[in-house]
Amino acid sequence: MQIPFTPLVLGLLAVVAQALLAAGLLAAAPTNRASNRFLALLMLSIALWLLDGFFRVGTIYSQNPDWYFAPIYYSFAFGPLLYFYVRSLVNHDFRFQSRHLWHFGPVLAQAALYWWLRGQDYEYRNWFWQHVHRPYTYRLEFIGTWISLLLYLGLCLRRLRVYRRWLADNFSETSQLRLQWLRVLLVLVGVVGLQWLGELVMREFLGLYYQYDYSTELLGVVLFLVGVVGLRQADMQAVSFEPEPETEQPTLTAGPRIAPGVSNPDTPLTTVDAAALACIRQALEQERLYLNPTLTLTELAQHTGLAPRLVSSTIRHGLGQSFNEVVNQYRVEEVKRRLAGPDVHRLTLLGIAFESGFNSKTTFNRIFKQYTGVAPRDFPAQPGAVANQGE
Repeated sequence: MQIPFTPLVLGLLAVVAQALLAAGLLAAAPTNRASNRFLALLMLSIALWLLDGFFRVGTIYSQNPDWYFAPIYYSFAFGPLLYFYVRSLVNHDFRFQSRHLWHFGPVLAQAALYWWLRGQDYEYRNWFWQHVHRPYTYRLEFIGTWISLLLYLGLCLRRLRVYRRWLADNFSETSQLRLQWLRVLLVLVGVVGLQWLGELVMREFLGLYYQYDYSTELLGVVLFLVGVVGLRQADMQAVSFEPEPETEQPTLTAGPRIAPGVSNPDTPLTTVDAAALACIRQALEQERLYLNPTLTLTELAQHTGLAPRLVSSTIRHGLGQSFNEVVNQYRVEEVKRRLAGPDVHRLTLLGIAFESGFNSKTTFNRIFKQYTGVAPRDFPAQPGAVANQGE
């Protein structure tokens, strides 16, 4: 068997090999175990789809037709695996349960078909291709995969949108938890979906069966990026996000150590409790909890003796900002205060930022400019102190 090693053939082979290696590393990774296993399975299912493309462009099918209908098609798993990867990544407490199995019903039927066909002789498989698969089941498979992927993609994007709002209300340091790379990746998956739509139109309405087929190359790019960034994802152990049902009408509940003078915890969320607001201000302004670079809403609630939802709603409605915005504003004010004092002579600008509660140079630069309108290096300091503002 001779394989023409064209750039496309070599590229597909390299991506499949990288996917297998990355999937193995993800499955064995000690952090984000549940989400990494979903991602490893997603990479394997996409790699098998690309393997079909490799067999096609590498002329393996034409040289040995018996390879066709090998059980390597699990495309109905793309959407569910992506969805459960996102769910488990943003919720460390997520556990896959039997009630979730229905999501994988289509891919089990798909796998059963190909495994059954693999057990048939070549003459039957050729007949099946000519009279059943090409005119009927291939269309169902292709269109079904496209619809499934877009539906689950929408669910993923919606969950990420709500997650990012929740993140701002619960964490003061979010640079490793924002999952911006995942949002970009989902957009790329959407681009693949658009390409598939173009293929569908050209095949069904223009009679161009395998012409202008670039979805294999696009999926290869997505798979390569998944292997690179998936392994670099920070530990999400501290995150336990699960969106509340939209029909729920939440009420405030007080913790066991409610501060003196705080009113009934059943107060509606839009009511600002003055005593609770005073407790929060004291913890931030006098006790300076914002100096803790990883301060969370739960830690602030435990320190004040208030229920986390009471703290969250008080900050949101009493201060008009998210928890993240409030804490970082205090940190920026701390940096500005230190730049105007003696600390500017003994510390670098980055040193002042770290002592003010920031734990990342990138985050500090972004947040400082967001609140002051200028980069930290350009912020006016005491005369003669500019030389000490190196990073």
